[in-house]
Amino acid sequence: MLQKMISTIAGAGAIGLLGFCLSTPAMAQTAEPLRVRLDWTPWGVQAPFHLAQQKGWFKQAGLDVMLEDGNGSVTTVQIVGSGDSFEVGHAALASMMIARDKGLPVKAVAVFARQSDIGLLVPEGSGITGPAQLKGKKIAYTAGSLEAPFVDAFLAAGKLKRTDVELLNVDAASKATTYAVGRADAAFSTIPFFLPSVSKQRPSQAVRFADYGLNMPSFGLFASEAKLASKRDAISRFASVTAMAWEYIHAGHQDEAVDAIVAQRPQARLDKTVLRGQIDALKPYFGTGGRVGAMVPADWADAVKTLSSVGLIGTTRAANDYYVDGLATPEKFSALATKK
Repeated sequence: MLQKMISTIAGAGAIGLLGFCLSTPAMAQTAEPLRVRLDWTPWGVQAPFHLAQQKGWFKQAGLDVMLEDGNGSVTTVQIVGSGDSFEVGHAALASMMIARDKGLPVKAVAVFARQSDIGLLVPEGSGITGPAQLKGKKIAYTAGSLEAPFVDAFLAAGKLKRTDVELLNVDAASKATTYAVGRADAAFSTIPFFLPSVSKQRPSQAVRFADYGLNMPSFGLFASEAKLASKRDAISRFASVTAMAWEYIHAGHQDEAVDAIVAQRPQARLDKTVLRGQIDALKPYFGTGGRVGAMVPADWADAVKTLSSVGLIGTTRAANDYYVDGLATPEKFSALATKK
C-alpha cells in the first residue's frame, strides 16, 4: 500500500513537472508586446532597459519589449500621451507633470531619479560654487529645454538677475561642444548626461538646482490613462523589472550594464567610459530609503511647489494626481537577477 502511494505521488509530481515544462515555451510564444519610447538616444540613464533585454528579464516576465530611442523628454511625453503607438514612456517626469496639468492624460508609474538632475556645469577651479559667483559670466543654455524656466529663480538665489549674466542660447545638440571648448564660462543642462562627456575635454563640476530649492522628480516611467486601463498589469511588470535592473546595476554591476547598452546599440559608437560615468553620476539622484521606482509623496509635493513657483503648472491639482502608486514592485522579480 505504501509503495503504491509513493508511486502515485511520484507520478503526479512528474505530470506536474511535465506540465510546467510544456507551459514555459507556450508562455514565451505568447509574451505580451509592450512598446516603449525612450527619452533620448542611448546614454547611461537607459542602462536598465538594455540590460534587462540582454539578460532576457523582460521575456521571463512575460513581456516582448520594443525600445525606441527618443529625441527629448517633451516629445516623448507628447507622443506617448496623445497616440496609440506606445504603452510606456521614459522621460523627465517634470515634463510629464507639465503636460498633465495642461490636459494630456498621462501619469507616472515609476520614478528612478527622485531628485532633479538639472543644474549648472562649471570648470573645476573656477571658484564658482553657486549662483552668487556668476555675475558677468557667459552661460550656455537652451531656451526650449526644461532648465530654461528655472534660470531666473536660480540666479535670484544668488541675488542676481538675467541682466547680470550673458545667456548664450544654443541648441541642445551643440551645447556640450560650446561649453567644452570654452566658448561659455558655464552651462545649464542635465548634469549626469553632460558632466561625464564634457569633463574629458574640460574637467568640470556641478551646481545642482535641487540644492537651491528647485527640486522635482527626474527620470522615470509614465503611461497614458488609456494604456493604464488596458495594459496595467504589463506596464506594472515592465516598471518592476526595470526598477529591479537598476538595483542590480547599483549593486556593483555597472560595467555589465555598460556592455549591455553597447551590445544593444552597436550602431551608436558609444564611449564606454562616458556611459559608466553617466551611470555613476546618476546614482546620487536616486535618493535613499525604500525600493527603486517607488513613489514618495513628499517628492511630488516638492515638485508641485517647484513647478508652480515658475508658472509651469497650477496649484489646484493634488500632488498624488500625477502618479499611480504601487505599480513598481522590484521585489517581485528579484529572483531573476540570481538566475544563471
